Amino acid sequence: MEGVEEIGSSRKLEFDGTGTGASRPTRRGKSPRRRREGKKSHRRANGPSCPERAGNDQRVEEHGSSETPVTLEDTSENSPKRLDRCRRAHFLHGPYPTTHFGPKACILPNPTSVMHIQDPASQRLTWSKPPQNVLVIRKVRDEGLLEPFKELCRFLVEEKHLMVYVEKKVVDDGALTADETFSSIRKQLCTFREGFDDISDCIDLIICLGGDGTLLYASSLFQGSVPPVMAFHLGSLGFLTPFKFESYKTEVDKVFEGNAAIVLRSRLKVKVVKGLFQRREQLSKSKENGTGPQNHINTESGKVTLQLQVLNEVVVDRGPSSYLSNVDLYLDGRLITSVQGDGVIVSTPTGSTAYAAAAGASMIHPNVPAIMVTPICPHSLSFRPIVVPAGVELMITLSPDARNTAWVSFDGRKRQEIQHGDSIKITTSCYPVPSLCCHDLVYDWFDSLAQCLHWNVRKKQTRLTDASDSSDTEN
Repeated sequence: MEGVEEIGSSRKLEFDGTGTGASRPTRRGKSPRRRREGKKSHRRANGPSCPERAGNDQRVEEHGSSETPVTLEDTSENSPKRLDRCRRAHFLHGPYPTTHFGPKACILPNPTSVMHIQDPASQRLTWSKPPQNVLVIRKVRDEGLLEPFKELCRFLVEEKHLMVYVEKKVVDDGALTADETFSSIRKQLCTFREGFDDISDCIDLIICLGGDGTLLYASSLFQGSVPPVMAFHLGSLGFLTPFKFESYKTEVDKVFEGNAAIVLRSRLKVKVVKGLFQRREQLSKSKENGTGPQNHINTESGKVTLQLQVLNEVVVDRGPSSYLSNVDLYLDGRLITSVQGDGVIVSTPTGSTAYAAAAGASMIHPNVPAIMVTPICPHSLSFRPIVVPAGVELMITLSPDARNTAWVSFDGRKRQEIQHGDSIKITTSCYPVPSLCCHDLVYDWFDSLAQCLHWNVRKKQTRLTDASDSSDTEN
């Protein structure tokens, strides 16, 4: 697994900053010339690209100045020297690949390429200024969350002296207004209405009380930059909510102090364009007749009717029709395939454990930069889910031969019909959701797999009590 220290006893390798350097131990009895060449390659493999390997480089140089060669016994897996040399940093990203291939080939330099990618394990939350405004999102229609909500608001207002924002329909809840002991706190709460009030520029921290739906709702409120999200598990599933409410005071204090682990959950930037292909057909016909402009057809000539940031998935399905859904899938402007079935799911790694998992897709860690394409009950035995790079642009349109329209929804909301000539453009957004971790971004994810989805849970196989019971010893 990535991000775990590896010893690798079967492969005698040394890891450098690029992951490409490797040297084998020198055997006894080699000629001095071959021994010197091995030492030179050893020094090159452990170059100064990684400061933490200075101690290892010093040991290699000491071996080079000594008359005693490095033996196989010195590099065995039980040797302290072997353990020190083969440790690598706790990185979640793979090593950056070498750009030179053989003696003469290399990748053409690109000045616009981004060479530095921050390692996910080093993603820690810090505050430039102390947070002052906190948005509290509570799961509606759940009376069991009334007391935790009041307790949290009282703590934030009276003890932390923060400005607390709450949705207006939550404050106007009859059970909340009837509580006279909470009236003084209720009057100090700031309220907003979704779709009417813009709070994107005044919130420093989001605290969710409920299930995964509260985090999806918080994402929908911020179509640009998203404040850090701290989600408490008070719902039914809670795959995205790692914190326990029993220790909420301690957890909130840790977050306010900073240096908390954080996972950046990528989102999808989605555009619904109406009449794009109808406009392209009109321009093509006018161009053939000589009555239209002879320049390149503008693919952005359609009308953008909706633009959203989606955290989980975009689902295109056949809706109420009894016919198969028939949609075309484009990748960076090229037709890849046609989807004939109940529909198709385009999801983020966060959404890979939601609808996509139920449709047979693989579950991907949220720090993997990717977009997943998963068919829903395809009428084909060979249509498997695929994973494409995060930087591509996908486009979904109705196939010209489609017998019916399609319907699209975004994180289960804003469902609408897609007609002939409409298109849905999807790519990775530059505004992720910074979700705070309870422990770390690796442990929290596997803990959610085990606790919420019961991943790989089965009864353990018992060991044999007598070796003679084994079938391979009967003869």
